[in-house]
Amino acid sequence: MRSIAFADFLIGVGILFVIEGLMFAASPTWMRRAMKSALATPDNILRAVGIGSAVVGLILIWAIRRPI
Repeated sequence: MRSIAFADFLIGVGILFVIEGLMFAASPTWMRRAMKSALATPDNILRAVGIGSAVVGLILIWAIRRPI
């Protein structure tokens, strides 16, 4: 039996794949440019953006999951 947390995780991964797939399908040229731009961006900037995104995601999950 899977836990609710694991099911939520799998739903989140599925949503990630859907959004990424739609972005590639809608505008492959823009996605290529975005990937090239990411390759040219310094590691410290990518790291800061990644940490910021993770923190915002955790806050969002916490806000949605906390009991009212």
